[in-house]
Amino acid sequence: METVESQIGGRSSITATGRFHGSDGAPEPQLASESHRARWLETHHPAAAWPDGGHHFRLGPCGAPPPPGQSPPMTDDSEAPGRPADAMLTLELSDEAATEALAARLCALLRPGDVVALGGDLGAGKTALARAVIRTAAGAEVEVPSPTFTLVQTYDLPIGPLWHFDLYRLSGPDEVIELGWDEARAEGIVLVEWPDRLGRLVPADRLEIVLSFGAKPGHRAVAITGCGGWVKRVSALKDVRS
Repeated sequence: METVESQIGGRSSITATGRFHGSDGAPEPQLASESHRARWLETHHPAAAWPDGGHHFRLGPCGAPPPPGQSPPMTDDSEAPGRPADAMLTLELSDEAATEALAARLCALLRPGDVVALGGDLGAGKTALARAVIRTAAGAEVEVPSPTFTLVQTYDLPIGPLWHFDLYRLSGPDEVIELGWDEARAEGIVLVEWPDRLGRLVPADRLEIVLSFGAKPGHRAVAITGCGGWVKRVSALKDVRS
C-alpha cells in the first residue's frame, strides 16, 4: 500500500491511497502521458485477454445492470418510451480548457452516493477528465496520480470522499469488491474507468460519460447519458463550451 498526501492551505486535506498489482509482482513505471500509458498497457496487458477486446464501453441498459454472465453492448435508449431527450447529451471538447469546463460543471453536481462511469478507448481522455474533476473539487492544483497501476485512489474533498477506480486489469466484480467498492458506494463519490468490469455491480443510478477521439487532432467527442436519478441532472451539463 502506498499513501500520497498533498498539502492544501498548510494542512494535509487530500490523501490518495492505492495498491500496486504489477503483472510480474513489481511496481510498474509511472509514465508521463496517456499515450505512453496506452502503449505500455497494450504491450504488458494485452486487451486480447478480454472477451470484448478490452476497448469498448459495454454496460447494460440504463436502469439495470447487465444480465448475469453477460456484457451486452451499451444501449442507446434515447428513444425508449418515457425517456426524456435531455437525459442524453453530446459534446465536442477542443482542448484542455473545454475539458476543465466540463469538469467544473460536473463537479458542481456531484454529491456522495454518485457514480460516474467513464468509458472510451485507451488514451481517449478518461483519466484527464477525472483528474480535472478532482482538482476542481479540491479547489487547488494537487497531485492526482493515475490509478492505472494502483487500481484505486481515494481523496478527502470538500464535496465528500471521492474514489477514483481504474478497472482495466481486473477480471470481474469480485476483484472490484476487494478494492473497497462497497465502502466507496456507501460513503463517497465514485469515478470509475472501464466500468464494464463491474458486471453485476453496475448501479442503476449512474452518469455515463463516453469519450472518443474527435474529428480534429486533439479534439474529443463526449457522449453523456443520465441513468436513474441522473436523468433530470444531465441538463446542467449542456452549456459547456467547446
